[in-house]
Amino acid sequence: MSVKKVWTITHSCSHESQRDLGDRPADRRAGFADWLAKQDCTDCWRAAKDGDERDKAAWLEAKRAAEQAESDAWSEKYRMPPLEGTERGVAWGVRCRHQLLAAAYTSLVLDGGMSEAAWEQVEDQARTVTRAGWWIDQRSSEPGDLEELLEAAADTDRPTENPFA
Repeated sequence: MSVKKVWTITHSCSHESQRDLGDRPADRRAGFADWLAKQDCTDCWRAAKDGDERDKAAWLEAKRAAEQAESDAWSEKYRMPPLEGTERGVAWGVRCRHQLLAAAYTSLVLDGGMSEAAWEQVEDQARTVTRAGWWIDQRSSEPGDLEELLEAAADTDRPTENPFA
């Protein structure tokens, strides 16, 4: 007599399913069947996963909206110019600029001993970079490197009054 290949599994969600375990070695089928019985059935697992994904997406959307509102308010308070780029890129760039400048202020002024007057010069230089993509590209940079990064920004990252440029 051979070890059975098709098992009736009663899952933890109380649903039953027929599972063909013939692709497993005979001595491992019973153990795998016991493990399956401790899991939700495929339909219940998918339903729970879809609910988690929706909850996660809603949470992430709310978090991004809060970050965006905070970054927009910060930009207005510190007279930062609007950024240029795609709608999505501009929103992301505003958040990156806010995070990088806030971290740089902490690193350079609060922890590093830079004077407020020197920081205002850094801020003024940051105002000249209006390409959203530049700020997005710098999002992982060290805050202490901001001065050097701003100096290295290309002319294409800064606005020009020449309409033909």
